[in-house]
Amino acid sequence: MNWKKRQTMLREHRILTLGILLTNCVAGLPSSAVPLDSNVRGVVSHLVGIMDTTDQAANNPTAPSVRMTTCEVDIEETPNTVYLYQEQALTKNIERPYRQRVLNIQLSEDGEMIISESFKIMNPETIIGFCNQPETKRKLSLDTLEKSVCRVFLKPKDNGYIGHTPPEGCPANIRGAVTITNTILLHEEGMDTWDRGLDENGNQVWGAENEPYQYRWVDKDQ
Repeated sequence: MNWKKRQTMLREHRILTLGILLTNCVAGLPSSAVPLDSNVRGVVSHLVGIMDTTDQAANNPTAPSVRMTTCEVDIEETPNTVYLYQEQALTKNIERPYRQRVLNIQLSEDGEMIISESFKIMNPETIIGFCNQPETKRKLSLDTLEKSVCRVFLKPKDNGYIGHTPPEGCPANIRGAVTITNTILLHEEGMDTWDRGLDENGNQVWGAENEPYQYRWVDKDQ
């Protein structure tokens, strides 16, 4: 065997060995340590924590004062997948949230968008205040989730993200609405949402009108 051929074989062997070592290193990491797409992590960072609409309500008597609390949770059957638990409640009645859901944050197949897929929770009253639990105890099982109810498709925009529900909206059965549409803007101060409920004729029956719901950070350490 000549010298050049031997050097080429040695170089290829080193590259192969390094690839195996790197693969084994990543496979051995806990799910929270496996590298995620930067935009998936960016959306998660914008959502996790506590936000409320107190400032907006103080300036607009018709605007509700709402608190939104979001934290990361582990779904035991799906390692290396990002799930968030989220609940919303009137600030005067924090212990009785009117909305609880689990969000799966993932990259779209074409890598062009970040998808936030929303799931209802079976027996949601049993996990009220779930984000107050220590991080190691925030564990759920897939059988505690009902079917997917909505998806929001997000893209990076101006140091944040903007997202929309599908053009046809998402099916619903909430306070006279059979469809929900939403536009979400995640930014440095929190989140703006144009959440609207529509009846069977496409008429808005509740939700944002002249301005979005303006959630602003209270605490980002969830």
